[in-house]
Amino acid sequence: FNAGSALAANGIAALAFTATMLAPAGTLVVWVALDAIRSQRSTAVGAATGIVVGLVAITPPAGFIGPMSAIALGGLAAFPSYFALIWRANTNLDDSLDVVAAHGVGGTAGALLTGVFAQKALNGAADGLLFGNAAQVGIQAVAVAAAIVYSGGVSFILLKLIGLVIPLRAD
Repeated sequence: FNAGSALAANGIAALAFTATMLAPAGTLVVWVALDAIRSQRSTAVGAATGIVVGLVAITPPAGFIGPMSAIALGGLAAFPSYFALIWRANTNLDDSLDVVAAHGVGGTAGALLTGVFAQKALNGAADGLLFGNAAQVGIQAVAVAAAIVYSGGVSFILLKLIGLVIPLRAD
C-alpha cells in the first residue's frame, strides 16, 4: 500500500515497499520482547498488534527513509504504542480494538520519527535530524499537532451534528 503512493514503478516505490516490509519486523521484535519482559510470555495477538503498529508507523516515512532506518523506526515506534495500550487497559476507556494506541500513537510516532530518519539522498525532499537537519523534527511536530487538532475538531463537530438527529448512546 505504501509503494503505490509513488504513483509509479520506480526507485521510490521500491524504497517504500522495502521500508514497509522491514519496519513491522522491527516492531514485532521489540513488541514480543516487551511482552516477554512484562508478563513472561508473548502472544499471537500481541505479535499481530505489534506488526500493525509497525505498518502504521512506517506509512508517513516509507518513501523517505532507508532500510536500516525503517527497522530502527519500527522498533522505536513499538515503545509508545505498547505502553499506551497497557495504560488504556488499566482505564475505563472504551477502545476495544486499541485504535488510539495502535493507530493514533503509532502513526504519531512514525510521523515524528520521519523528522529523525529522513534522507534527502533517497527522495530529494529533506534530511532529518540524523542527516543534519534538526529543524525537520519541528516541522513534523507542527504537522502532527495540526492533524490532531483538525481531526479532533471535525470529529467533535460531526458528533454534535449527528447528536441532533439521533442519540449517540444506546439505552
